[in-house]
Amino acid sequence: MEIRETEVHVQKKGNLIYYCSCKKITLIVCFLNIVIALHSLHSLYASLYIYSGVVARNIKMYKHSHIQKMEDSNQIRKTYKPMKLMESVKELKWEFSNENAVVELPQNLKLKIIDDVLLRLKSLNESKVKKSHSQTIVEEKETIEIWRKEKLKEVKSIVVGKTSKLTIPHEEAGLLLRALEYNWVALSEEIGLGLPTKVVNKEHDDKPEGIEQLEEEVLPGRPLPPECNVELHTDYGGFAVRWGLTHHKDSAADCCQACLNQAKQANKGQKKCNIWVYCPSEFGCHSPDIYKHKLKECWLKYAEEPKLNFKDKYPEWYRKSHPSAPVIVPWASGVVGS
Repeated sequence: MEIRETEVHVQKKGNLIYYCSCKKITLIVCFLNIVIALHSLHSLYASLYIYSGVVARNIKMYKHSHIQKMEDSNQIRKTYKPMKLMESVKELKWEFSNENAVVELPQNLKLKIIDDVLLRLKSLNESKVKKSHSQTIVEEKETIEIWRKEKLKEVKSIVVGKTSKLTIPHEEAGLLLRALEYNWVALSEEIGLGLPTKVVNKEHDDKPEGIEQLEEEVLPGRPLPPECNVELHTDYGGFAVRWGLTHHKDSAADCCQACLNQAKQANKGQKKCNIWVYCPSEFGCHSPDIYKHKLKECWLKYAEEPKLNFKDKYPEWYRKSHPSAPVIVPWASGVVGS
């Protein structure tokens, strides 16, 4: 019996003939796939219908009166919103962020500030009216505060552009504004103007037990020449031809040499240095003014008749009125020239 290529199987049973071909098998498979796809779509649609029904049941319909009340409530909240308080809080946050930010000024700007302050104080110190130490300190503090407020007003005008006369660049004006307004305490301390309300200077005593006083005390640095006439634990007064706040030297010998050089190079009519005063203590040196005197400060002074401020120890009466004063005078000084 001949079998065609498209035939797969022929089976005879009674009068029925079962005949399968590749085309019929393909049709059957496609039909089954269509049935499965329709069943999957029906299941998906049914789940979506159930979910949408649940959501629809949860939707609450509001009447127009209810919506109006909600709008009125929102309007009342906006009306009574503490706008001024919120603005004040924002300003405080901005100020606190500026206060916590450390402002580092360029060195040339720091020197300019120091020169301006010293010039203002110099005009104050030229007054011939005799005043007590406490009065002098109060006046110097007031003078510095007045200078700070005037400078603050000036740099604010530069920053906001209200003035066409620029004494300093605009960028430096912004830095100086923040430093004067928010970091003045740190800045004044850095340039030598700051003095804490209460300072406790403890005497550094490294002498061996049982020995009251060392036979000889040596200043750090190179030896001083005889013409320096060094006197330990001594503080001389006089007119300052060079302020030690911004004039530091590595040793007392260098400070003495600076005094000698200034006297030689001074112009006609200019006061010549004949007194040098040096701070050799790593803990700083005490003085009855508003400044915080640090190690290596070198003061060049002039006096027709040099007079002592303090020698060896601060008197008991002085320490009672100046609780921050140590027992021993920490300065080293010398009178040079004829």
